[in-house]
Amino acid sequence: MILITGGTGQLGSELRKLVDENKVDYVAVGSKELDITNAKAVDQFIADLKPSIIYHCAAYTAVDAAEDEGKERNWLVNVQGTKHVAQAAEAVGAELVYISTDYVFDGTKEGEYSEDAPTNPKNEYGRAKLAGEQAVQEICSKYYIVRTSWVFGEFGKNFVFTMQRLAQTHDRLTVVSDQVGRPTWTRTLVEFMVHLTSAHQAYDIYHLSNDGQCSWHEFAQEILKDEEMEVAPVTSEEYPQKAYRPRHSVMDLTRAKNTGFKIPSWEEALSSFKHNINKL
Repeated sequence: MILITGGTGQLGSELRKLVDENKVDYVAVGSKELDITNAKAVDQFIADLKPSIIYHCAAYTAVDAAEDEGKERNWLVNVQGTKHVAQAAEAVGAELVYISTDYVFDGTKEGEYSEDAPTNPKNEYGRAKLAGEQAVQEICSKYYIVRTSWVFGEFGKNFVFTMQRLAQTHDRLTVVSDQVGRPTWTRTLVEFMVHLTSAHQAYDIYHLSNDGQCSWHEFAQEILKDEEMEVAPVTSEEYPQKAYRPRHSVMDLTRAKNTGFKIPSWEEALSSFKHNINKL
């Protein structure tokens, strides 16, 4: 049996769609069905279900709110909640797949970040997700930690939908051009998560995004390339945000590729995503 936490979120919904296609039995829970911040509830639920794999997609992802009004909730969900799930997973012998972030790095490195590169989170969300990673490593004997970045997909809010929505009411958009990273289609990410468990890959930390790299400005240009509008570059200073954003958070994908998983480029992934959305 498979358990998916955060089953109603952007990533959990994509994972449910994939598992449905594969016709595999699973249980998916959102926060209404299982409050991961409640240790007793988590212990009881997982002890009763006895899953062999737990895909831990539940997370607090309001990056800017985590700096102030959401700071306590960020830590409660991403650290304490993850500890509870990890402890319950270990108690029943389940494999745990934990989703982390490029924000565990400070983004000052010019090259690519390997999985073993020194971490140095500069915002509260990154600090909490790193603490979650450390909890998983300390508690679990069977775990996969998957760090990802710039996630977009069919379910929930994301940069692609935001750009498409703004394009309907604006003839000119300004987008930050001095932050570089790798976009990630949720479909690619969940396929990799399932690949790790089904192919019995080594328990470890993995980086997974779509291949290639771009700035947010370049990403926006590609999203809107068929639209009659201007996408103008601006600096991070011209578009201030509460939470620090890494300037260069390109993660090395070698370890993921070495598992035999084929990673599409971010342009290919975006094109497939837009095609799929247009069919809905």
